[in-house]
Amino acid sequence: MAAVRISSRSGLPSLLLYLGIGIAIGQDGIFDVKFSNAELTQVIGYAALVVILAEGGLGTKWKEIRPALPAAAMLSIVGVAVSVGVTAAGAHYLVGLDWRQSLIIGAVVSSTDAAAVFSVLRKVPLPARVTGVLEAESGFNDAPVVILVVAFSTRGPVDSWYVLVGEIALELAIGAAVGLAVGWLGSFGLRHVALPASGLYPIAVMAIAVSAYAAGALAHGSGFLAVYLAAMILGNAKLPHWPATRGFADGLGWLAQIGMFVLLGLLVTPHDLYDDFWPAVIVGLVLTVVARPLEVFISLVPFRLPWQEKAFMSWAGLRGAVPIILATIPMVSGVEGSTRIFNIVFVLVVVYTLIQGPTLPWMAKALKITDDPAEAADLGIESAPLERLRGHLLSVAIPGKSKMHGVEVGELRLPAGAAVTLVVRDQKSFVPAPSTVLRRGDELLVVTTDPVRDAAEERLRAVGEGGKLAGWLGTSGGKSLAGPHAAHDVAHALKAVKKLGKTDGPKAHR
Repeated sequence: MAAVRISSRSGLPSLLLYLGIGIAIGQDGIFDVKFSNAELTQVIGYAALVVILAEGGLGTKWKEIRPALPAAAMLSIVGVAVSVGVTAAGAHYLVGLDWRQSLIIGAVVSSTDAAAVFSVLRKVPLPARVTGVLEAESGFNDAPVVILVVAFSTRGPVDSWYVLVGEIALELAIGAAVGLAVGWLGSFGLRHVALPASGLYPIAVMAIAVSAYAAGALAHGSGFLAVYLAAMILGNAKLPHWPATRGFADGLGWLAQIGMFVLLGLLVTPHDLYDDFWPAVIVGLVLTVVARPLEVFISLVPFRLPWQEKAFMSWAGLRGAVPIILATIPMVSGVEGSTRIFNIVFVLVVVYTLIQGPTLPWMAKALKITDDPAEAADLGIESAPLERLRGHLLSVAIPGKSKMHGVEVGELRLPAGAAVTLVVRDQKSFVPAPSTVLRRGDELLVVTTDPVRDAAEERLRAVGEGGKLAGWLGTSGGKSLAGPHAAHDVAHALKAVKKLGKTDGPKAHR
């Protein structure tokens, strides 16, 4: 686990460390293990990628990614086409590869890697719009790239461009439909059926996500898009025992990355990389300096994004294990020169990940697009269903930056049928009074009846984001002043304003 700690602290995607471990074990390494089974590597790589996409989808917040979906879709379709064309031209004219090999390389490296993007970007305080576009792009663009790589690697003439576009559109549509359906059905079932043990919830969530991939593939759609969308729906469905599920998925994601990267390191032969080092650097330079910026700026023309955000997205197109896995497709298909294609892709990914990954925080600061780190943090809410009592027990953790700090229990204005029953503070628990003032670090136990469970959680999150006046200050989740209880709500608001005026000095917490 030392490699995990080193990669998380250094800002480097774990790709580099685990690839290094695989290379050290494999040919020309310490143990000189000879491994050359590209087909097995491809199968295991696909399985690991499914787990990584599921973990990424579970951690994606719908409210952040929803505005980014149109831009991410353009990057995943129009952007991929631009990137493939420009990179292939560079590989053909500057490196001397034939057009089939050039198109394969252009398609392979046009996929941004979900594992690299998720592991690096979530450590950089970026605006939600930028993070949403990049994360959604990494989840979406695998599907069209896989179709292109398979088409270019097939023996015989390549299909016309309009045939490829039609195939990509159809597979994306089928994959999206399957993913949305499986995710909705799975979340509905888990919310309404209490499993016999809390430990079964994480397993059930991951099983549903993997089932989405299988269903999408069987329907001749994009299984990768299906698993990402299904996981995203599950991750935003307020499922029971969510923190445990999130931790389980995160652990599986790490295991998938470790196994996949070590295996890819085993597959490569280091002494064969020397001749392809400079061709890989040249192709990577074309991709990073020319193709990626053109891809971003052309795809995002319809969207009014600042040039600073576009420039950052151009630099943040991280490549990782996905391109290396896709480079095994021509090897399995027996394409002429496929070993050289694999070596070029391998070197390109390692060199440019080493350059781009650690420099992303610096780039964000230089372009002045870093988000305010003091922004209110989201509440950690875990739900346990009380099936026989037809209710729910919510465990609410108040983080350090939450605006719920200083709010009295009575000022939460939870809906009828929900109540704060216990507060844990400084490792001591007590039953709160309506005048009890909540503090940072408190843990609350909230009991709700089944009909008001969603409304209670929505209200808690609103107060965490907007404080005691949530609802009147535009924070979602509050009551509407246009409703039948408007006069009652206004009275509460005026009372709260008066309290704020009286508490300019220190106030003792009760």
